[in-house]
Amino acid sequence: MRRPTPFRCARAAWRGLAAACLMAVPLAGAEALPTAAPARITIGVLAVLDGEDTQRLWQPLADGLARALPGHSVRLQVLDPVALEAALAQQALHFVVTNPGHYVRLEARHGATRIATQTTAESDDPAHTVGSAVVVRAGTPVPATLQALRGQRVAAVAEDAFGGYQLVAHEWLQRGLDAEAGAVQRVFTGFPMQRVADAVLAGRADAGILRTCVLEQLERTGRVPPGALVVVGARPDAPAPCRSSTPLYPGWAFAALASTPPELARTVLLALLTQPTDAQGGRWSVPADYQRVHEVLRALQVEPYAFLRDTRPQALLGRYWYLLAGTLAVLLLGAAYMLHVELLVKRRTSELSRSLRERERLAQQIARGQEAMDHLSRLSILGELSATLAHELSHPLATIANYAASVQRRAARGQLAPDALAVALQDIGQETERATRVIESIRALARKRVPVRALSDPVVLAHEAVALFCGLLGQAPPIRVECAPGSADLRVPGDPQQIQQVLLNLLKNALDAHRAAGRADAPITIHIERQGDHLAIAVQDQGDPLSEAARARLFEPFYTTRPDGLGLGLAICRGIAETHGGALQARPAGASGDPGMVFELLLPLAPPTPPQETAP
Repeated sequence: MRRPTPFRCARAAWRGLAAACLMAVPLAGAEALPTAAPARITIGVLAVLDGEDTQRLWQPLADGLARALPGHSVRLQVLDPVALEAALAQQALHFVVTNPGHYVRLEARHGATRIATQTTAESDDPAHTVGSAVVVRAGTPVPATLQALRGQRVAAVAEDAFGGYQLVAHEWLQRGLDAEAGAVQRVFTGFPMQRVADAVLAGRADAGILRTCVLEQLERTGRVPPGALVVVGARPDAPAPCRSSTPLYPGWAFAALASTPPELARTVLLALLTQPTDAQGGRWSVPADYQRVHEVLRALQVEPYAFLRDTRPQALLGRYWYLLAGTLAVLLLGAAYMLHVELLVKRRTSELSRSLRERERLAQQIARGQEAMDHLSRLSILGELSATLAHELSHPLATIANYAASVQRRAARGQLAPDALAVALQDIGQETERATRVIESIRALARKRVPVRALSDPVVLAHEAVALFCGLLGQAPPIRVECAPGSADLRVPGDPQQIQQVLLNLLKNALDAHRAAGRADAPITIHIERQGDHLAIAVQDQGDPLSEAARARLFEPFYTTRPDGLGLGLAICRGIAETHGGALQARPAGASGDPGMVFELLLPLAPPTPPQETAP
């Protein structure tokens, strides 16, 4: 006998008010409607017990509705989940009585709408009615918590049973046990729920999951001996005498389907709310909030939230493994290719570094060879002028010797006057300075040195080369230096001594050409002018012009037109010109009506220096 509670009293008052309001609608319409034949109302009930037990459990509901609706016939069909789904597909049902989890699925699949929620004799609150009880055989160690069932065999009716599996699976999942992943060994027996108790009692399972109050029903009917099964983790807030291992959730739903006429749904709802308490103490109340049921199904990612499984990493991996494998293969190939390229770059860089070092070594070797050739060229010029050099040095030395002998003789006779001595000493000093200048010029020309780069005045270089050439020769031919207007302001970058070496070689070749033509006293002309971005220094002789075949080989190493020549002078001079970014050319002077050859040295001009601003 249920005791009156404030909640029960308020619910009874609300049920009476709702019944009065709902009665007005059909009664008002009934006066206008013609008398119709009795309508059949078909109610499908989810079977969780044996078919006969489920029929006996819910038949009083059908009988009560039939009495409350005299114009309708009520038919009750006890169906398992598969048969219930088939009946809904054929629209053979008007209403469904099912557990909360199954109702949420029907709500999503078939548009079912709950119109009432069942309460039990143990619980007046429709929002806290259904739970799960995990049972083990009496006499076996009873686990203290649900987590202690890890790795054990646990029986349940089906994976989609709300009170018969999903509530316990949700509790496991909240405590870190994923039953679906194998944290426990699941044994599904199928409906009815009696099979779960039988599996535990027979030892085919270590534990079993029953809906709350089912164990007590089985004990009352003698299907399970009292005390044969013990509840694991019984909660103190469970309504007596039922025991529960999980929190309680909304009770079973009485739902109308999308094809059910609204007038029929209101009529049945009115009849439900006016039904008396059944033999088990249960009644139908206002629809409860099933949000907590949705949260359980969403956490388990089962229907209607099974689509969430498609976004899990395991599901994505199973569905798109070939894309992931292809992407991984591409990434590995890309990484291998990048590594291959990196190795190639390192190898090529190493080879390039070796090549650059080898090139630098060869460049240094060539520079040393060029320096040696320049030195040999200067020595060659000195060798060719050695006779003249000996003459130039012998003249001042003979003069010095004559003055010294004369001073000695006069001193021996006592006739050495101070004035005569002073004149003799002055002449000796002048001749000594002359010999010194010749020797210094030879030393400067013959000394090995490192090439330098500096801006030089080409006019000054030409005059210095002429002075040095004339200093080496006792009787040099006349040499004219002709400068075009503006030549004095031009500057060329390079090694001044190498440029003078080229000019000395060209002057020496001009003198040899004169002597070979029998015109040793003919003048040599040096002409300086600007040609675009280059400076041209042309040396013109008065000798015989060279043939075209001789001009073609003129700058080849070891080619010479003189019997005593080495054939290196012009080759070295062209190398010096090209090192300075210029060129050395030869052409007959006959184009201008003069005999002989013209050797033209082209050197790049230095960029003009911007004028410096003066401070105000």
